[in-house]
Amino acid sequence: MGTAVRENSEYRQRVSRRPGRLEPVPDARSEPSARARQVTLAAAPRVLLLNASYEALTALPARRAVVMLIGGKADVVHDHPTEVVVRSVETSVKVPSVIRLREYVRIPYHAQIPMTRAALMHRDSHRCGYCNARATTIDHVIPRSRGGAHGWENCVASCAPCNHRKADKLLSELGWELRAPLVAPRGRTWRLVSQLREIGPHWEDYLYLDAA
Repeated sequence: MGTAVRENSEYRQRVSRRPGRLEPVPDARSEPSARARQVTLAAAPRVLLLNASYEALTALPARRAVVMLIGGKADVVHDHPTEVVVRSVETSVKVPSVIRLREYVRIPYHAQIPMTRAALMHRDSHRCGYCNARATTIDHVIPRSRGGAHGWENCVASCAPCNHRKADKLLSELGWELRAPLVAPRGRTWRLVSQLREIGPHWEDYLYLDAA
């Protein structure tokens, strides 16, 4: 009896493995690999959704991504490198990192990119605009107390020591210079980046984070 159950389970796993699709494991007793990390769908990392043209559209909750894959609306482009596995009573599913729509959808283009902490940090590569140390905060080049605006052209990523030392002074008063000009990024994917708290594995290949 045990042999028959095991053979049936192995058969169901083999026939379920198809390129570009989820890899469900219907037998809930089957063990994931040693490097797999089991989580609930609510705790699973978000999944990057690409258009059929490979243009980044949005970051989906894992639950929505799984539903789209099972429903045949999208295919897996990149698996998650740490094998994030979600498990129900009868099924275990690997959560991918990037998926792609099977049919192209037209998305209206908005040229103006909202400035958020996440987007600005990505623009400045998480480096201080004054000393090139790792940035942990945002500084207004012309302080708000002295009429500086809160926008792309007046905000820069900064390390805590530089931010503290600069305070409400102007760069000319300190003899400092910016490492690079402050410009607003351009491109469709920057609107998505402005809404992301973190970027998942393989995402940067499709985000084209170029402010020039």
